[in-house]
Amino acid sequence: MHLNGSAPLLPPTRRRTVGVVIAAVLLLVGSLLLASPDRAGAAADPLISRGKPATASSSEGSGLGPQNAFDGDPATRWASAEGKDPQWIRVDLGATADVTRVELRWEAAYAKAYRIEISADGTTWTRLANETAGDGGTDDWPALSGKGRYLRVYGTVRGTTYGYSLHEAEVYGTLDGTPPQTGAFTVVAAGDIAAQCTASDSDCAHPRTAALAQKLNPKFYLTMGDNQYDDARIADYRAYYDKTWGAFKDKTHPVPGNHETYDPAGTLAGYKAYFGAVAYPQGKSYYSFDEGNWHFIALDSNSFDKSAQIDWLKADLAKNSKACIAAYWHHPLYSSGGHGNDPVSRPVWKILYQAKADLVLNGHDHHYERFAPQSPDGKATADGITEIVGGMGGAEPYPIENVQPNSQKRISGEYGVLKLDFTDSGYSWSYVGTDGKAKDASPKYTCH
Repeated sequence: MHLNGSAPLLPPTRRRTVGVVIAAVLLLVGSLLLASPDRAGAAADPLISRGKPATASSSEGSGLGPQNAFDGDPATRWASAEGKDPQWIRVDLGATADVTRVELRWEAAYAKAYRIEISADGTTWTRLANETAGDGGTDDWPALSGKGRYLRVYGTVRGTTYGYSLHEAEVYGTLDGTPPQTGAFTVVAAGDIAAQCTASDSDCAHPRTAALAQKLNPKFYLTMGDNQYDDARIADYRAYYDKTWGAFKDKTHPVPGNHETYDPAGTLAGYKAYFGAVAYPQGKSYYSFDEGNWHFIALDSNSFDKSAQIDWLKADLAKNSKACIAAYWHHPLYSSGGHGNDPVSRPVWKILYQAKADLVLNGHDHHYERFAPQSPDGKATADGITEIVGGMGGAEPYPIENVQPNSQKRISGEYGVLKLDFTDSGYSWSYVGTDGKAKDASPKYTCH
Protein backbone atom coordinates (compact mmCIF):
# COMPACT_ATOMS: atom_id res chain seq x y z
CA MET A 1 0.00 0.00 0.00
CA HIS A 2 1.42 3.36 -1.02
CA LEU A 3 0.63 7.01 -0.45
CA ASN A 4 0.71 8.96 -3.72
CA GLY A 5 2.55 6.01 -5.25
CA SER A 6 5.65 6.28 -3.08
CA ALA A 7 5.51 6.50 0.72
CA PRO A 8 4.30 3.35 2.54
CA LEU A 9 0.84 3.36 4.08
CA LEU A 10 -0.42 1.71 7.23
CA PRO A 11 -2.81 -1.19 6.45
CA PRO A 12 -6.52 -0.67 7.16
CA THR A 13 -7.62 -1.37 10.72
CA ARG A 14 -9.21 -4.81 10.91
CA ARG A 15 -10.11 -5.13 14.58
CA ARG A 16 -8.86 -8.70 14.53
CA THR A 17 -6.22 -8.65 17.24
CA VAL A 18 -7.10 -9.96 20.68
CA GLY A 19 -5.87 -10.25 24.23
CA VAL A 20 -2.31 -9.17 24.89
CA VAL A 21 -1.82 -7.83 21.37
CA ILE A 22 -4.70 -5.32 21.82
CA ALA A 23 -3.36 -4.22 25.17
CA ALA A 24 0.11 -3.71 23.74
CA VAL A 25 -1.17 -1.75 20.75
CA LEU A 26 -3.35 0.50 22.93
CA LEU A 27 -0.43 1.14 25.27
CA LEU A 28 1.82 2.02 22.36
CA VAL A 29 -0.75 4.31 20.72
CA GLY A 30 -1.42 6.05 24.03
CA SER A 31 2.27 6.71 24.57
CA LEU A 32 2.65 8.07 21.04
CA LEU A 33 -0.28 10.43 21.49
CA LEU A 34 1.09 11.71 24.78
CA ALA A 35 4.51 12.18 23.25
CA SER A 36 3.18 13.87 20.11
CA PRO A 37 0.27 16.31 20.54
CA ASP A 38 0.17 16.82 16.77
CA ARG A 39 -0.86 13.20 16.33
CA ALA A 40 -3.70 13.58 18.80
CA GLY A 41 -4.90 16.65 16.93
CA ALA A 42 -4.80 14.80 13.61
CA ALA A 43 -6.99 12.07 15.01
CA ALA A 44 -9.63 14.68 15.76
CA ASP A 45 -9.88 16.02 12.21
CA PRO A 46 -13.55 16.69 11.40
CA LEU A 47 -15.83 14.70 9.14
CA ILE A 48 -16.05 16.70 5.90
CA SER A 49 -18.06 14.43 3.58
CA ARG A 50 -21.45 14.21 5.34
CA GLY A 51 -24.26 15.27 3.01
CA LYS A 52 -21.94 16.33 0.20
CA PRO A 53 -22.96 15.68 -3.43
CA ALA A 54 -22.05 12.20 -4.65
CA THR A 55 -21.96 10.37 -7.97
CA ALA A 56 -21.21 6.79 -8.94
CA SER A 57 -20.44 4.66 -11.97
CA SER A 58 -23.82 2.95 -11.50
CA SER A 59 -26.60 2.29 -9.00
CA GLU A 60 -28.56 -0.92 -8.62
CA GLY A 61 -31.82 0.99 -8.13
CA SER A 62 -33.30 4.42 -7.45
CA GLY A 63 -33.30 3.81 -3.69
CA LEU A 64 -29.64 2.76 -3.69
CA GLY A 65 -28.05 5.95 -5.01
CA PRO A 66 -24.54 7.21 -4.12
CA GLN A 67 -25.85 9.93 -1.80
CA ASN A 68 -26.83 7.18 0.64
CA ALA A 69 -23.17 6.51 1.41
CA PHE A 70 -22.74 10.08 2.69
CA ASP A 71 -26.02 10.70 4.55
CA GLY A 72 -24.94 9.50 8.00
CA ASP A 73 -27.75 6.93 8.10
CA PRO A 74 -26.46 3.37 8.68
CA ALA A 75 -29.75 1.96 7.41
CA THR A 76 -29.25 3.30 3.87
CA ARG A 77 -26.63 2.27 1.35
CA TRP A 78 -25.23 2.71 -2.13
CA ALA A 79 -25.15 -0.38 -4.32
CA SER A 80 -23.59 -0.62 -7.77
CA ALA A 81 -24.86 -2.70 -10.66
CA GLU A 82 -24.29 -6.39 -10.05
CA GLY A 83 -21.57 -8.52 -11.63
CA LYS A 84 -19.50 -5.77 -13.24
CA ASP A 85 -15.98 -4.47 -12.59
CA PRO A 86 -14.72 -1.83 -12.15
CA GLN A 87 -17.19 0.37 -10.24
CA TRP A 88 -16.63 3.62 -8.36
CA ILE A 89 -18.31 6.11 -6.03
CA ARG A 90 -17.20 9.73 -5.76
CA VAL A 91 -17.90 12.62 -3.38
CA ASP A 92 -17.44 16.34 -4.02
CA LEU A 93 -16.12 17.85 -0.79
CA GLY A 94 -17.12 21.32 -1.98
CA ALA A 95 -13.65 22.84 -1.66
CA THR A 96 -10.00 21.80 -1.64
CA ALA A 97 -9.34 19.62 1.39
CA ASP A 98 -6.43 18.05 3.22
CA VAL A 99 -7.67 14.47 3.68
CA THR A 100 -6.22 12.57 6.63
CA ARG A 101 -8.57 9.61 7.09
CA VAL A 102 -11.21 7.57 5.27
CA GLU A 103 -13.52 5.01 6.86
CA LEU A 104 -15.57 2.61 4.72
CA ARG A 105 -18.45 0.54 6.10
CA TRP A 106 -19.28 -2.19 3.62
CA GLU A 107 -22.54 -4.02 3.20
CA ALA A 108 -22.40 -7.76 2.42
CA ALA A 109 -21.39 -6.91 -1.16
CA TYR A 110 -17.87 -5.65 -0.46
CA ALA A 111 -14.73 -4.92 -2.44
CA LYS A 112 -11.89 -7.43 -2.34
CA ALA A 113 -9.63 -4.98 -4.17
CA TYR A 114 -10.05 -1.22 -4.43
CA ARG A 115 -8.24 2.10 -4.47
CA ILE A 116 -8.93 5.33 -2.60
CA GLU A 117 -8.08 8.26 -4.87
CA ILE A 118 -8.16 12.05 -4.68
CA SER A 119 -8.41 14.70 -7.38
CA ALA A 120 -8.35 18.47 -7.69
CA ASP A 121 -10.57 18.55 -10.77
CA GLY A 122 -12.43 15.23 -10.87
CA THR A 123 -10.39 14.13 -13.91
CA THR A 124 -6.80 13.43 -12.83
CA TRP A 125 -6.58 11.09 -9.83
CA THR A 126 -3.86 10.40 -7.26
CA ARG A 127 -3.87 7.20 -5.23
CA LEU A 128 -4.09 7.57 -1.45
CA ALA A 129 -4.55 3.91 -0.53
CA ASN A 130 -4.69 0.50 -2.16
CA GLU A 131 -6.44 -2.64 -0.85
CA THR A 132 -5.76 -6.05 -2.42
CA ALA A 133 -7.19 -8.46 0.18
CA GLY A 134 -10.35 -6.85 1.51
CA ASP A 135 -12.76 -8.93 3.58
CA GLY A 136 -15.66 -6.53 4.11
CA GLY A 137 -16.87 -5.06 7.37
CA THR A 138 -15.24 -1.75 8.28
CA ASP A 139 -12.04 -0.49 6.65
CA ASP A 140 -10.47 2.40 8.54
CA TRP A 141 -7.57 4.18 6.82
CA PRO A 142 -6.27 6.51 9.57
CA ALA A 143 -2.96 7.74 8.18
CA LEU A 144 -3.66 9.36 4.81
CA SER A 145 -2.24 12.55 3.40
CA GLY A 146 -3.74 13.96 0.26
CA LYS A 147 -5.04 17.25 -1.09
CA GLY A 148 -7.99 17.70 -3.44
CA ARG A 149 -11.67 18.48 -3.81
CA TYR A 150 -12.92 15.09 -5.03
CA LEU A 151 -12.42 11.69 -3.42
CA ARG A 152 -13.44 8.36 -4.85
CA VAL A 153 -13.40 4.69 -3.96
CA TYR A 154 -12.53 2.72 -7.10
CA GLY A 155 -13.43 -0.98 -6.86
CA THR A 156 -11.57 -3.38 -9.14
CA VAL A 157 -12.38 -6.83 -7.72
CA ARG A 158 -15.68 -7.76 -6.08
CA GLY A 159 -15.68 -9.85 -2.94
CA THR A 160 -18.97 -11.53 -3.94
CA THR A 161 -20.86 -12.31 -7.14
CA TYR A 162 -22.96 -9.19 -6.56
CA GLY A 163 -21.76 -5.61 -6.92
CA TYR A 164 -20.21 -3.11 -4.52
CA SER A 165 -22.25 -1.71 -1.64
CA LEU A 166 -21.37 0.83 1.06
CA HIS A 167 -23.51 1.84 4.01
CA GLU A 168 -21.20 4.79 4.73
CA ALA A 169 -18.03 6.33 3.32
CA GLU A 170 -16.64 8.94 5.70
CA VAL A 171 -13.89 11.36 4.74
CA TYR A 172 -12.02 13.25 7.47
CA GLY A 173 -9.68 16.23 7.17
CA THR A 174 -9.78 19.99 6.86
CA LEU A 175 -11.19 22.22 4.15
CA ASP A 176 -9.17 25.14 2.89
CA GLY A 177 -9.15 27.63 0.09
CA THR A 178 -12.70 28.77 0.83
CA PRO A 179 -13.52 32.48 1.14
CA PRO A 180 -14.29 33.93 4.57
CA GLN A 181 -17.86 33.33 5.70
CA THR A 182 -19.07 36.92 5.67
CA GLY A 183 -22.38 38.50 4.81
CA ALA A 184 -24.34 35.82 6.64
CA PHE A 185 -28.11 36.18 7.00
CA THR A 186 -31.16 34.07 7.86
CA VAL A 187 -34.41 33.64 5.92
CA VAL A 188 -37.66 31.99 7.01
CA ALA A 189 -39.83 30.37 4.33
CA ALA A 190 -43.04 28.36 4.01
CA GLY A 191 -45.82 27.67 1.55
CA ASP A 192 -49.50 26.69 1.78
CA ILE A 193 -50.26 28.87 4.76
CA ALA A 194 -53.55 30.46 5.80
CA ALA A 195 -56.49 28.09 6.08
CA GLN A 196 -59.80 29.79 6.81
CA CYS A 197 -59.45 29.66 10.58
CA THR A 198 -58.19 31.82 13.43
CA ALA A 199 -56.28 31.43 16.68
CA SER A 200 -59.59 30.82 18.50
CA ASP A 201 -59.70 27.42 16.76
CA SER A 202 -57.29 25.06 18.53
CA ASP A 203 -56.71 23.13 15.29
CA CYS A 204 -55.70 26.26 13.37
CA ALA A 205 -52.01 25.99 12.47
CA HIS A 206 -51.04 29.20 10.66
CA PRO A 207 -51.15 31.34 13.85
CA ARG A 208 -48.57 28.96 15.32
CA THR A 209 -46.30 28.95 12.26
CA ALA A 210 -46.51 32.76 12.14
CA ALA A 211 -45.52 33.03 15.80
CA LEU A 212 -42.56 30.73 15.16
CA ALA A 213 -41.55 32.63 12.03
CA GLN A 214 -41.62 35.94 13.87
CA LYS A 215 -39.65 34.53 16.82
CA LEU A 216 -36.87 33.40 14.49
CA ASN A 217 -36.51 37.06 13.41
CA PRO A 218 -34.96 36.55 9.96
CA LYS A 219 -33.64 39.12 7.53
CA PHE A 220 -36.80 38.54 5.49
CA TYR A 221 -39.53 35.97 4.75
CA LEU A 222 -40.38 33.99 1.62
CA THR A 223 -43.73 32.38 0.82
CA MET A 224 -44.03 29.63 -1.79
CA GLY A 225 -47.64 30.19 -2.85
CA ASP A 226 -51.14 29.23 -1.73
CA ASN A 227 -50.72 31.91 0.88
CA GLN A 228 -54.50 32.11 1.44
CA TYR A 229 -57.20 29.44 1.13
CA ASP A 230 -59.51 28.60 -0.51
CA ASP A 231 -59.96 31.17 -3.28
CA ALA A 232 -57.50 33.82 -2.07
CA ARG A 233 -60.07 36.64 -2.09
CA ILE A 234 -59.01 39.96 -0.65
CA ALA A 235 -61.61 39.55 2.11
CA ASP A 236 -60.06 36.23 3.12
CA TYR A 237 -56.56 37.66 3.06
CA ARG A 238 -57.69 40.35 5.46
CA ALA A 239 -59.63 37.94 7.70
CA TYR A 240 -57.01 35.20 8.02
CA TYR A 241 -53.51 35.70 6.54
CA ASP A 242 -53.30 39.30 7.68
CA LYS A 243 -54.02 38.32 11.30
CA THR A 244 -50.96 36.02 11.42
CA TRP A 245 -48.33 36.15 8.67
CA GLY A 246 -49.49 39.66 7.82
CA ALA A 247 -47.62 40.91 10.90
CA PHE A 248 -44.41 40.91 8.84
CA LYS A 249 -45.84 41.59 5.38
CA ASP A 250 -43.40 44.43 4.77
CA LYS A 251 -40.49 41.96 5.19
CA THR A 252 -42.09 39.27 3.00
CA HIS A 253 -41.24 38.37 -0.60
CA PRO A 254 -44.23 36.27 -1.73
CA VAL A 255 -45.11 34.28 -4.83
CA PRO A 256 -48.60 33.09 -5.85
CA GLY A 257 -49.87 29.52 -5.92
CA ASN A 258 -52.73 27.93 -7.78
CA HIS A 259 -55.24 28.98 -5.10
CA GLU A 260 -54.40 32.61 -5.87
CA THR A 261 -55.79 31.99 -9.36
CA TYR A 262 -59.22 30.86 -8.10
CA ASP A 263 -60.35 34.33 -7.00
CA PRO A 264 -63.78 35.15 -8.56
CA ALA A 265 -62.60 38.74 -8.90
CA GLY A 266 -59.90 37.57 -11.30
CA THR A 267 -56.66 35.60 -11.35
CA LEU A 268 -54.35 36.91 -8.59
CA ALA A 269 -56.75 39.81 -7.88
CA GLY A 270 -56.89 39.34 -4.10
CA TYR A 271 -53.17 38.46 -3.98
CA LYS A 272 -52.20 41.66 -5.80
CA ALA A 273 -54.65 43.81 -3.83
CA TYR A 274 -53.30 42.50 -0.51
CA PHE A 275 -49.55 42.51 -1.15
CA GLY A 276 -49.42 45.37 -3.65
CA ALA A 277 -45.88 46.43 -4.55
CA VAL A 278 -44.47 43.80 -2.16
CA ALA A 279 -45.53 41.11 -4.66
CA TYR A 280 -45.13 43.27 -7.77
CA PRO A 281 -41.93 45.26 -7.13
CA GLN A 282 -41.06 45.15 -10.82
CA GLY A 283 -44.63 45.41 -12.10
CA LYS A 284 -45.02 41.67 -12.70
CA SER A 285 -45.98 38.60 -10.65
CA TYR A 286 -42.34 37.50 -10.89
CA TYR A 287 -39.29 39.47 -9.82
CA SER A 288 -35.79 39.21 -8.38
CA PHE A 289 -33.71 40.83 -5.64
CA ASP A 290 -30.28 40.53 -4.08
CA GLU A 291 -29.05 39.99 -0.54
CA GLY A 292 -25.37 39.60 0.29
CA ASN A 293 -23.74 37.41 -2.35
CA TRP A 294 -27.10 35.84 -3.26
CA HIS A 295 -29.51 36.47 -6.12
CA PHE A 296 -33.12 35.51 -5.29
CA ILE A 297 -35.66 34.86 -8.06
CA ALA A 298 -39.40 34.81 -7.26
CA LEU A 299 -41.41 33.10 -10.00
CA ASP A 300 -45.09 32.59 -10.83
CA SER A 301 -45.44 28.90 -11.73
CA ASN A 302 -49.04 29.46 -12.84
CA SER A 303 -47.63 31.02 -16.02
CA PHE A 304 -44.52 28.99 -16.80
CA ASP A 305 -46.08 28.34 -20.20
CA LYS A 306 -45.94 32.05 -21.03
CA SER A 307 -42.91 33.17 -23.02
CA ALA A 308 -42.82 36.58 -21.31
CA GLN A 309 -41.77 35.12 -17.94
CA ILE A 310 -39.28 32.70 -19.52
CA ASP A 311 -37.68 35.49 -21.54
CA TRP A 312 -37.53 37.68 -18.45
CA LEU A 313 -35.86 34.87 -16.46
CA LYS A 314 -33.16 34.38 -19.07
CA ALA A 315 -32.47 38.12 -19.19
CA ASP A 316 -32.45 38.37 -15.40
CA LEU A 317 -29.90 35.57 -15.06
CA ALA A 318 -27.74 37.08 -17.79
CA LYS A 319 -27.48 40.31 -15.76
CA ASN A 320 -26.82 38.59 -12.42
CA SER A 321 -23.44 39.29 -10.83
CA LYS A 322 -23.91 37.35 -7.58
CA ALA A 323 -22.08 34.06 -6.99
CA CYS A 324 -25.06 32.17 -5.50
CA ILE A 325 -28.59 31.77 -6.88
CA ALA A 326 -31.83 30.71 -5.20
CA ALA A 327 -35.23 30.54 -6.90
CA TYR A 328 -38.67 29.86 -5.47
CA TRP A 329 -42.17 29.23 -6.77
CA HIS A 330 -45.19 27.06 -6.00
CA HIS A 331 -45.26 23.87 -8.12
CA PRO A 332 -42.29 21.51 -7.48
CA LEU A 333 -40.64 19.59 -10.28
CA TYR A 334 -40.08 16.72 -7.83
CA SER A 335 -42.28 15.74 -4.91
CA SER A 336 -43.15 12.54 -3.03
CA GLY A 337 -46.54 13.94 -1.96
CA GLY A 338 -50.05 13.66 -3.34
CA HIS A 339 -49.56 16.10 -6.21
CA GLY A 340 -46.29 14.41 -7.17
CA ASN A 341 -43.88 15.64 -9.83
CA ASP A 342 -45.00 18.60 -11.94
CA PRO A 343 -43.24 18.77 -15.33
CA VAL A 344 -44.41 22.36 -15.82
CA SER A 345 -41.27 23.36 -13.90
CA ARG A 346 -38.76 21.40 -15.99
CA PRO A 347 -38.03 24.13 -18.59
CA VAL A 348 -37.34 26.58 -15.75
CA TRP A 349 -35.07 24.04 -14.04
CA LYS A 350 -33.09 23.68 -17.26
CA ILE A 351 -32.55 27.42 -17.46
CA LEU A 352 -31.52 27.62 -13.81
CA TYR A 353 -29.26 24.58 -14.12
CA GLN A 354 -27.41 26.16 -17.06
CA ALA A 355 -26.96 29.28 -14.93
CA LYS A 356 -25.47 27.15 -12.09
CA ALA A 357 -28.31 27.90 -9.68
CA ASP A 358 -27.96 26.35 -6.24
CA LEU A 359 -31.33 26.15 -4.49
CA VAL A 360 -35.04 25.88 -5.38
CA LEU A 361 -37.89 26.24 -2.85
CA ASN A 362 -41.44 25.06 -3.54
CA GLY A 363 -44.79 24.38 -1.88
CA HIS A 364 -48.01 22.86 -3.31
CA ASP A 365 -47.67 19.47 -1.57
CA HIS A 366 -48.37 19.95 2.13
CA HIS A 367 -45.29 18.31 3.60
CA TYR A 368 -41.58 18.92 4.11
CA GLU A 369 -39.05 17.23 1.84
CA ARG A 370 -35.44 17.76 0.83
CA PHE A 371 -33.64 16.34 -2.18
CA ALA A 372 -30.00 15.72 -2.96
CA PRO A 373 -28.55 17.98 -5.70
CA GLN A 374 -29.87 16.75 -9.05
CA SER A 375 -30.17 17.68 -12.69
CA PRO A 376 -33.44 18.71 -14.38
CA ASP A 377 -33.75 15.08 -15.50
CA GLY A 378 -33.53 13.78 -11.94
CA LYS A 379 -29.95 12.50 -11.96
CA ALA A 380 -27.93 12.99 -8.78
CA THR A 381 -24.98 15.20 -9.63
CA ALA A 382 -22.55 17.39 -7.72
CA ASP A 383 -23.43 20.44 -9.83
CA GLY A 384 -27.17 19.87 -9.47
CA ILE A 385 -29.88 21.99 -7.88
CA THR A 386 -31.01 21.30 -4.32
CA GLU A 387 -34.81 21.32 -4.03
CA ILE A 388 -36.89 21.75 -0.85
CA VAL A 389 -40.65 21.28 -0.62
CA GLY A 390 -41.88 23.40 2.29
CA GLY A 391 -45.67 23.27 2.17
CA MET A 392 -46.33 22.93 5.91
CA GLY A 393 -47.17 26.56 6.69
CA GLY A 394 -50.70 25.89 7.93
CA ALA A 395 -52.85 24.06 5.37
CA GLU A 396 -54.01 20.50 6.07
CA PRO A 397 -51.09 18.05 5.69
CA TYR A 398 -50.85 15.68 2.74
CA PRO A 399 -49.41 12.16 3.14
CA ILE A 400 -46.25 10.91 1.46
CA GLU A 401 -47.40 8.72 -1.42
CA ASN A 402 -44.59 7.91 -3.86
CA VAL A 403 -41.01 8.47 -2.71
CA GLN A 404 -38.97 9.99 -5.52
CA PRO A 405 -35.34 9.24 -6.40
CA ASN A 406 -32.87 11.53 -4.61
CA SER A 407 -35.37 12.34 -1.84
CA GLN A 408 -33.35 12.42 1.37
CA LYS A 409 -35.89 13.32 4.05
CA ARG A 410 -39.68 13.61 4.26
CA ILE A 411 -41.91 14.84 7.11
CA SER A 412 -45.70 15.00 6.94
CA GLY A 413 -48.13 15.96 9.68
CA GLU A 414 -45.91 18.40 11.61
CA TYR A 415 -46.42 22.06 10.81
CA GLY A 416 -43.38 24.31 10.70
CA VAL A 417 -41.12 26.62 8.70
CA LEU A 418 -37.80 26.50 6.91
CA LYS A 419 -34.98 28.36 8.64
CA LEU A 420 -32.40 28.98 5.93
CA ASP A 421 -28.90 30.20 6.75
CA PHE A 422 -26.94 31.85 3.93
CA THR A 423 -23.31 32.93 3.68
CA ASP A 424 -21.32 34.48 0.86
CA SER A 425 -20.34 31.04 -0.38
CA GLY A 426 -22.96 28.55 0.78
CA TYR A 427 -26.12 27.67 2.63
CA SER A 428 -27.80 25.21 4.98
CA TRP A 429 -31.19 24.97 6.64
CA SER A 430 -33.32 23.32 9.26
CA TYR A 431 -36.99 22.44 9.31
CA VAL A 432 -38.35 23.83 12.58
CA GLY A 433 -41.64 22.59 14.03
CA THR A 434 -44.14 24.83 15.81
CA ASP A 435 -42.77 23.49 19.10
CA GLY A 436 -39.53 25.31 18.27
CA LYS A 437 -37.53 22.11 17.76
CA ALA A 438 -35.57 21.28 14.61
CA LYS A 439 -37.14 18.24 12.93
CA ASP A 440 -34.45 17.99 10.24
CA ALA A 441 -31.14 19.67 9.45
CA SER A 442 -29.46 19.79 6.06
CA PRO A 443 -25.82 19.35 5.14
CA LYS A 444 -23.81 22.51 4.52
CA TYR A 445 -23.68 23.22 0.81
CA THR A 446 -21.18 25.31 -1.14
CA CYS A 447 -22.41 27.43 -4.05
CA HIS A 448 -21.54 26.23 -7.55
